[in-house]
Amino acid sequence: MTEPISEIVKLNERSRTILRQIIETYLMTGEPVGSRNLSRALPMTLSPASIRNVMSDLEHLGLIFAPHTSAGRLPTETGLRLFVDGMLEIGHLTPDERRQIETQIALKRSTSLDQVLAEASEMISGLSHCAGVVLAEKQDLRLKHIEFVPLEPGRALVVIVGDGGNVENRIIPIPAGLPQSALTEAGNYLNARIRGLSFTEARAVIESELGSARAELDELSQKVIAAGLAEWSGALGDRKSLIVRGQANLLKDLTAIDDLERIRQLFDDLEQKRDLVQLLGLAERAEGVRIFIGSENKLFSLSGSSLIVAPFHDETSKVVGVLGVIGPTRINYARIIPMVDYTAKLVSRLIT
Repeated sequence: MTEPISEIVKLNERSRTILRQIIETYLMTGEPVGSRNLSRALPMTLSPASIRNVMSDLEHLGLIFAPHTSAGRLPTETGLRLFVDGMLEIGHLTPDERRQIETQIALKRSTSLDQVLAEASEMISGLSHCAGVVLAEKQDLRLKHIEFVPLEPGRALVVIVGDGGNVENRIIPIPAGLPQSALTEAGNYLNARIRGLSFTEARAVIESELGSARAELDELSQKVIAAGLAEWSGALGDRKSLIVRGQANLLKDLTAIDDLERIRQLFDDLEQKRDLVQLLGLAERAEGVRIFIGSENKLFSLSGSSLIVAPFHDETSKVVGVLGVIGPTRINYARIIPMVDYTAKLVSRLIT
């Protein structure tokens, strides 16, 4: 297990105070901090020359850097990690924020879990002014209707309608030259048996029947159904639902062309949903809030973004998903960490 950065880097009180002031100023303004401004803001009396000496030491430790010659200093990702792990004073949600979160979650109490999670992502995006993200195990869809639609030689589209009106589409391979009658027969056969069943239950029923004399199907229709079952088996192995809301919030308050390019890169990262699912999967193994800063994870190595997430649980205390926010590295950690933690606990309470 990696040793915490706070255990690796030991700072005296003067260095900690100066580093804290640099980082807190950066989180508020996004601007580099110079020694003269620091001398006026620090709670202790130090000359600009003394402050510059400390800043030089912090820079040598890799905790701050100068973006330009003769400029002030900004924190590095290592400096931010040290701050988050060992110096950050976590804030508290205001009563209004708590009520807003509770009200939004309560309004969805009678709807499906997917709708609750979509609302939670939207709500936390609005409160944090970042992008809200939720990763959860998909609810096992109850089937209502299945239809096979030919696309081109060798491929067909399977349209799967759930009992709540949800629609999923899958593409399956089929024998070349397969007549429409075989697709129709396969659809009729399945629709007579799968209504009201989950994917898992339907697969068990159909596999059992196909292996017995009760399957009254010609050989071509059986091949269509077998291809559909193979697709279901693959889909059941990856039953994760990813919800991202509020990406437009990340375009607000940009201060430079570099910021815009960083956000564009983040949007590209978010399109690579598989990488994001893997990253959120790491958070599922955590007990509480987890924070990923910039290049600590390859997904955000170019965009310089931070991810704050917390898991939520079902009635058996099993982790069934994570929720949180994605934003710039100068995100308001003190405010957003308790917000993410409180929302995850409310979702857990609703599920149980």
